[in-house]
Amino acid sequence: MYVLQMILRKPGSRVLALGCLAWLALAVLCGGVAHAASLDPAVLPKIQAATFEVVAAKPVNDPLTYEKALPMELLPFQERNDKYYSIGTAFALGNNRYVTAAHVLQIGIDSLWGEPALRDASGHVYAIDKIEKFSLQQDFMVFSLVEQPAAATAFEVNVKPALNEVVYAVGNALGTGVVIRDGLYTSDTPEDQDGRWKWMRFSAAASPGNSGGPLLDKDGKVIGIVLMKSANENLNYALPIGMVLNAPDHLAVADTRVAYQLDLFEAPQNGVFKMQFALPMNLHDFYREYQARFDAYEDAQQKALLARESANLFPHGAGSARLLYRRARLDGFPSLIARGSDGEWGFAGGRAQHYVLDGNGYVDIGAVAHDGLFRLRRPDGVDAAKFYGDAKLRMDLLVKTGIFQRDFAGEKIKVTSLGKPRSEAVHIDRWQRPWSVEVWPLPYANALVVVYSLPTPDGCVMLSRLVQASNEHDARLDMDQLSSFIYLTYQGNLAQWKDFLKLPALQPAAFKNIHIDFDYGHRFSYASQRVAFSYTPEVQTIAPDSLLWLGFSFMMDKDQPVWDVADVNVWKTTASDDHDNVNIQRYVAPPAGLDEDLASRWQKLSQRQYPYNGQARQEDDLMKINAVMTPGSSGDKSGALLYTAFYGAAGTHPQPEMKSRLDLLMKDMRVVEH
Repeated sequence: MYVLQMILRKPGSRVLALGCLAWLALAVLCGGVAHAASLDPAVLPKIQAATFEVVAAKPVNDPLTYEKALPMELLPFQERNDKYYSIGTAFALGNNRYVTAAHVLQIGIDSLWGEPALRDASGHVYAIDKIEKFSLQQDFMVFSLVEQPAAATAFEVNVKPALNEVVYAVGNALGTGVVIRDGLYTSDTPEDQDGRWKWMRFSAAASPGNSGGPLLDKDGKVIGIVLMKSANENLNYALPIGMVLNAPDHLAVADTRVAYQLDLFEAPQNGVFKMQFALPMNLHDFYREYQARFDAYEDAQQKALLARESANLFPHGAGSARLLYRRARLDGFPSLIARGSDGEWGFAGGRAQHYVLDGNGYVDIGAVAHDGLFRLRRPDGVDAAKFYGDAKLRMDLLVKTGIFQRDFAGEKIKVTSLGKPRSEAVHIDRWQRPWSVEVWPLPYANALVVVYSLPTPDGCVMLSRLVQASNEHDARLDMDQLSSFIYLTYQGNLAQWKDFLKLPALQPAAFKNIHIDFDYGHRFSYASQRVAFSYTPEVQTIAPDSLLWLGFSFMMDKDQPVWDVADVNVWKTTASDDHDNVNIQRYVAPPAGLDEDLASRWQKLSQRQYPYNGQARQEDDLMKINAVMTPGSSGDKSGALLYTAFYGAAGTHPQPEMKSRLDLLMKDMRVVEH
């Protein structure tokens, strides 16, 4: 995620803090100009003729469906009949030259709306022809129109305005038509990055939609371009018009501090986005050229950040050791592995809501940083192949939770379907897990929903982000990396596992060395390159409703970090009150001084001390018994690797019965890794 470190833009957004996102300020064009005190009435017609709305055509088709028809009749007349969104203001300098804020026209990059255009007070819309000048850091664009307005006039300019004089901010405030508001030109302040020029500060009111409009002196001459609001004061900022006039002709430039950051740790990658290319250029080509350069900059920033952090990026570095040596985590909800301020890598996020679907399906909802995190259980009766192969079906199930709602005419209307995704792809993360990547458009908001879905036996895990339409590359750049830091348990009942195991393309590479076989009522077996075991109903019932969890862990294997199963847990049934289960776990001797708890557990394991001594014990109305594999059965000759076998049963059971079942479980168990 990039962060523009300048007052022009808020973190994580390519749009000015004036709020030019058009879904926050829908177009309501009221023709004419509101009069401001003390301004000569003779100049008002000139101001009206030289000032324009910047508009973008509303989407014609909406792929979304809603819980009910949108109450169009509740919108104001002008709003419901206007075919355009109003996104800012522009003004004429003469000779077919028009000026607006760069961030206003940047809304058009990869937009789901029509290309930005100008609209005059009579409602006529004029297409933009060529971009003539562009400065990202000074936030302006100079351009021409395909067709010149018949009544076009141009503002005169004043490049040496006096401090403490009356000024007038002219613009399409809040999308309600062009208005004029007065105040004072109070001061100048250096731009933040290097003090290369000074912003004009003024007290005339400016609202969302004013961006790109002219700041006038008492005679109606342009002295600056209205660009932004102060974050902490009732003062607004403008770029002196002289900076626009003196900028190089036929050149697009950027020299702006832009920080890149991943939601894995706090440290950003600071840098300056520098580029330039020749103009004039039509709007479409300009967008393509600019976006390609910015995307390349982001790619380079992420690469530099990961290279800088490589020595301490999980699973490397001292801060990773606890996760590499801790026991596998069995958790029904996924987590993001992130680095804390203490340098330690741990699990972030958690389940916040549980939403029940028909057919025993459900959605667990949580969040990590800027992203939504979900676990979706496939409802019974939904065909597995269709579920995994149909992105619309999966999203429709997620949408049932009501997480997508559209604010419309004062109501929150639930979205019931996003329709089909506009694009589908597959991303393979570092641990060779296949994520389905889908992108859904939200045309009314000029936004995208980007979703990464990882198939699991019981459904899927989903990582999602809502972004502006121009930010798809940024989102996918981030999420490609974040996917490798999602920790999850592979879980499902045996019937679900049966369906999942028939679809090898959905399985992570680790499953190539894992063989799970079962015959209801007769036998369950598990075999991998590390451990193998099996059992019959004499140990525990084997049925379609038996629940299998594979607890994956990060571990070192031949000096390379790998992601593999370290915990196999099988419950008799999926019932929440049924605690009968068998369990096989892997343990590795922790480095000296790493963690007292890890060291204490290892001592008990290696010395077969309680509770790993093969003696049954009662804990919370559950009988438990653990044992450690005998040293001679392990391929590891150093003694630094051990496995445990566990059996648990609800109620009270005698020691011989518990020991007998544990012995049956261990009878065919063998450790094969070394």
